[in-house]
Amino acid sequence: MPLEKSAPARKTPAMPRVLVGKEQLDGETRVAATPETVKLIKKLGLDVVVEAGAGDGSFIADADYEAVGAKIVGEEAYSDADVVLRVRGPEPVRAGALKEGAVVIGFTAPYKDDELTKKMLERKVTSLPMELVPRITRAQKMDALSSQASIGGYKAVLIAASSLPKYFPLLMTAAGTVKPARVVVMGAGVAGLQAIATAKRLGAIVEASDIRPAVQEQVESLGGKFIPLPESEESGEGKGGYAKEVTKEFLQKQQAIVKEHVVQAHVVITTALVPGRPAPKLITADMVEGMKPGGVIIDMAVEQGGNCELSELGKDVRKHGILIVGHANLPATMPADASMLYARNVFALLDNIVKEGELDIDLADDVTGGTLLTHDGQMFHEQTAKRLELPVAARPTEEKAE
Repeated sequence: MPLEKSAPARKTPAMPRVLVGKEQLDGETRVAATPETVKLIKKLGLDVVVEAGAGDGSFIADADYEAVGAKIVGEEAYSDADVVLRVRGPEPVRAGALKEGAVVIGFTAPYKDDELTKKMLERKVTSLPMELVPRITRAQKMDALSSQASIGGYKAVLIAASSLPKYFPLLMTAAGTVKPARVVVMGAGVAGLQAIATAKRLGAIVEASDIRPAVQEQVESLGGKFIPLPESEESGEGKGGYAKEVTKEFLQKQQAIVKEHVVQAHVVITTALVPGRPAPKLITADMVEGMKPGGVIIDMAVEQGGNCELSELGKDVRKHGILIVGHANLPATMPADASMLYARNVFALLDNIVKEGELDIDLADDVTGGTLLTHDGQMFHEQTAKRLELPVAARPTEEKAE
């Protein structure tokens, strides 16, 4: 049955209702709440309903949710929910059914899903994108980008190892010595560091490149060798520890240095992302052509355009004898643990906006205010507001600072 365009807003109930939505995107196996977190949500004094089949991809049956006190509902429940928990943002028909003042928590893609952002503004929805959770100490347990990136980095190495036509470790055999595989990891954020650690555990020789000099110590602590940066006064260190966009000249110098290492590698894993920007092109076509035949490239940035010029979104392609894997959602290939961790991240963020069983959107709170995209028909994220040519609302903390 199709959703109604919208339902009339109802009075806030004594017990706010939380809906755990079913993901609709092909290949999205994760779910935003598990029976473990449903129990925790109910302890906050909230009612919990779960869209039928929401946990199927993560091997969680509807009966498992019912066993902890949740009610199984259909998609029509979107029009009656006070809080919607999702992995991905709600689809247009579901977003249009949200009642005014509802809260949406999930990866709502504020940097690119303008249709959803505009719909949430129109419906006066309070949206808390998991992508915007600030990287501050108090918000670490809410950092879904990190929890999911760690899973992706781990799985990327396993895919590379299973696809490579040689061993990862050094082996001494009666027939002779097998040399270890050489792995280059591009980007030493959470995903890259997990990839380094996993590749080292499998016995590979690992090198890593990053535009942030501060990560060199972390790379070396995991047994990797840091590929030196170009000599320049420019830094790739951005706000909150994220990488920032660098100049074309710096990127070209970095490519020249990295190329020497890439052409000697059996595996290249790319993880370099800049928030709100297309992924930087780090692996050019001529680098791929220069690699050893049978080599593997895992492009973890493919959903944002890819770090490799020859990557194709959602496809595994072979170019110049090199397998290039363009899987857009590696965490979803490990849905049990990915959902467990993501659900805990989501609960921590939800817990921060619930006070004595009521929803409390405190704009002055560093976590809530720092994560906020839309609220009461206003835009609170400066970068998105600028792109959409909309005014950006000032938080109370900003007003005090003036």
